[in-house]
Amino acid sequence: MANFFPNRYIDRTRFFKTNQLSNTNSEVQIIGKITAIKEIKQKRGSRLVAQFSDAFGTIELVWFQGGKWIKENLKPNIAYVCFGKVSVYNGKFTITHPELELLSDYKKSLRTAMQAVYPSTETLQKKYINNRVIFKMMQNLFSEIKGHFTETLSHEIINDLQLVSKNEAMFSVHFPSSQEALRKAQFRLKFEELFYIQLQLVRKNKLHKTKFKSYKFEKIGANFNNFYNYNLPFTLTNAQKRVIKEIRKDLNTGAHMNRLLQGDVGSGKTIVALLAMLIALDNDFQTALIAPTSILATQHFESISELLKGTTIKIALLQGATKIKARRAIHESLKDGSLHILIGTHAILEDKVQFKNLGLAIIDEQHRFGVKQRSKMWLKNTLPPHILVMTATPIPRTLAMSVYGDLDISVIDELPPGRKEIKTVHRFDKNRLSVWKFLKDEIAKGRQVYVVYPLIQESEAMDYKDLMDGYESISRDFPSPKYQISIVHGKMKPEAKDYEMNRFIKGETHIMVATTVIEVGVNIPNASVMVIESSERFGLSQLHQLRGRVGRGAEQSFCILMSSFKLSADAKLRLKTMVETNDGFKIAEVDLKLRGPGNLMGTQQSGILNLRIADVVKDTHILKLARETAKRILEVDVNLELPKNNVIKQTFGKIAKNQSLWMNIS
Repeated sequence: MANFFPNRYIDRTRFFKTNQLSNTNSEVQIIGKITAIKEIKQKRGSRLVAQFSDAFGTIELVWFQGGKWIKENLKPNIAYVCFGKVSVYNGKFTITHPELELLSDYKKSLRTAMQAVYPSTETLQKKYINNRVIFKMMQNLFSEIKGHFTETLSHEIINDLQLVSKNEAMFSVHFPSSQEALRKAQFRLKFEELFYIQLQLVRKNKLHKTKFKSYKFEKIGANFNNFYNYNLPFTLTNAQKRVIKEIRKDLNTGAHMNRLLQGDVGSGKTIVALLAMLIALDNDFQTALIAPTSILATQHFESISELLKGTTIKIALLQGATKIKARRAIHESLKDGSLHILIGTHAILEDKVQFKNLGLAIIDEQHRFGVKQRSKMWLKNTLPPHILVMTATPIPRTLAMSVYGDLDISVIDELPPGRKEIKTVHRFDKNRLSVWKFLKDEIAKGRQVYVVYPLIQESEAMDYKDLMDGYESISRDFPSPKYQISIVHGKMKPEAKDYEMNRFIKGETHIMVATTVIEVGVNIPNASVMVIESSERFGLSQLHQLRGRVGRGAEQSFCILMSSFKLSADAKLRLKTMVETNDGFKIAEVDLKLRGPGNLMGTQQSGILNLRIADVVKDTHILKLARETAKRILEVDVNLELPKNNVIKQTFGKIAKNQSLWMNIS
């Protein structure tokens, strides 16, 4: 119960008189007496109204629930402290559902200048467990405990960071004597919470490297050097070079690589993945690249095949639709080692797909694969292959430290030179004619256009109608045969979807009308305009991913955000952010502030993000300090065996026993 922390505090030092009240809907406290009580019948049930008076006037106290119990327990003409929000009803000052405490009890209670307000729920309220009841329970608890909280941090940490003790922190967070006492208490408790999460994550990473061995790639040979020196189609950015060095270092240790590669849309992750594959080939190992969709797998296969043209490296594509004859040939060449690189979908994870010597597995957009699916890659060999996980969804650093804190993280934070920034504009529905004219001008230049409609499962029927209405409207404004239109949505059969996508990829159609199925991985350099309909209904991350479908060719590309006039404050901020920046990491930071960490990462990581007192968005500086402290301790004492770390070891053991944080991480 003591770990049930307040979510805000109110000043209880000032007492108002009834003639000092104003209609500001603010919280006040008054000393007075109940002078009259009456029950007033309503259409549904009744309300209880009491007259509350001091020497300067009278106000009304109103209860809509629990009237019978309250009436029986109210004591007329005895001094109470009344606390609550003031409003005006029928020309009278009123406090609805006030907190009432006998003045005699108030004077005896454990009380401070700032009173804690605890988070509540409708269920608690229905059972009449309001803030006053919780506060009373806390007072009783602390009176019984008398400050006997076990210390959970070492003397070294407390002294180095000048933290208050556990006892002082616990008391001050519930009963702060001042703003400064509260600040110190919150800092200590937030640090402790984040420190033990980071200790678990950092320790897991360290033990992973010592416990799990993999193949040592000592050679950088002809495959890598020839490609790097003669076949690279462009100069690598400094960020790409840095990431390749990090991967090379991992592959040469003999420890199992478990690295997350994040890079914004178009930052050049594929070329980094290919160079990692070439290092594996130079050391006589096979590699696999797994993508979540057949379209994305096909694109990886085509782009890597193009890059490796003229070399002796054998590469194959395996997906659900691969014919039996071709599948058998792939299985045989994998087993005898003559196939060097296999690219495909979930089909690669099937038990019958056996490699001669798989040394590196690359997983693209890993959040689309379950933990069990990913773990199947470990069973393909005697030793687990090195794992490189790629994502085009930028993750704010604070979340990366928490959610993927047990992985090594590489970031490509630089776009290739010469790539033109996508111009993004926001247009209202009334501007549609001018937007359509712009699309016709772009099509006349030989370009292609996406028009995307939202898809939200709860209203699938309505979304489908929106899409079809939009398609019909576009078909009227862009008539055949001059304009050819493709349509793709979730209700289509996979073959029909692939057929329409391929028509657009080949340039046979000018406009692709779609739902968000084209969000990840579609690479069509000739598509230069992305129109997002009802853009206010999309999240920031989705808007950014959709925008990334254009801007892949040499021509200037555009993203047009269409919306209605009715926009919420959050929707306005999302659209404004999109217009102002193309930087995925900046967008992710805004998204984190808007949606909070739980919604941003989904339910998988809820065990880590459901924090009791810390907040990974607001407490970034404490999170960094906690991670640095955990790293420093584990660097010299990974098993926490030194006497000075005894307290940490005991606390860590209790937490690890009660919380399986690892079940859902990476």
